[in-house]
Amino acid sequence: MDRFPAPDNAGQHRSEGVYPAFRKNGEAYFRASLTYRGKHISLGSFSTSGEAHAAYLEGRRILATPSCRPENYDGESPLPFEKWVCLANFRDNQLYFGNPIYMGKRMFYYYLSPAKMLKFDPDDLFYYSSHKIMCRGNHYFVADYGLQVSIASRYGIKPYAKEGRDYRFINGDPCDFRRENLEVLNVYHGVSPEQKNGQPVYTVRIHIRGNYIVGRYHDEITAAIAYNKAIDILHKNGVSKKFLPNYIEDLSPSKYAEIYSSLQISRKILDYRP
Repeated sequence: MDRFPAPDNAGQHRSEGVYPAFRKNGEAYFRASLTYRGKHISLGSFSTSGEAHAAYLEGRRILATPSCRPENYDGESPLPFEKWVCLANFRDNQLYFGNPIYMGKRMFYYYLSPAKMLKFDPDDLFYYSSHKIMCRGNHYFVADYGLQVSIASRYGIKPYAKEGRDYRFINGDPCDFRRENLEVLNVYHGVSPEQKNGQPVYTVRIHIRGNYIVGRYHDEITAAIAYNKAIDILHKNGVSKKFLPNYIEDLSPSKYAEIYSSLQISRKILDYRP
């Protein structure tokens, strides 16, 4: 393990780890970096040499101090929180990621803040080490090919799905995205499991400038096919909106056609015109 000399309060190392650079307009700035276990690590760019050197010393302190853990992050630190996590993980687990990931036992943590972290299976490590998670309220998403993609979609959860109705976190922790903790209650577009007179019923809704009820059915396969039939009717009526149809597995074409032809669809869908 690398050993760093103690910071020199007299400032004799004040320029160590600092590299001046210039922007295209000639403006000077300063880069901070260090090398640890043979890996060169960039700590960021700073306006002054003093700020860059402070970041360098902070990086050394984190790498040399096991008690510097993500949850102990000091808001006054010269390093951003994400870099703090990256360094702590490299120190403890010998793995360096550009995203704020800390490896745990049979899982890893993706830190959004010192107090908030998401939990994932090791199988997801490659994906999240190369995709930065962003947060808007309780919605978590990544940028993928220029699009904002909900991380829930990786687990079969539809973008419009509601917790408790369409899926649930088995242990009650909405930050635990390990597959063993996720139960998808509804896998089909437009289908909502409900109760009517104490009996399960599947309500089908489709959105066309507002939600329209297609019908209510006694099993989810029939409900999923009803949604597909509603799509066909709306397109035939001139609706240009693109809907995602339901894919029904383990159902022969003849059985699908039998169910499809016998389905009753709401008159509001049959009569809808754009």
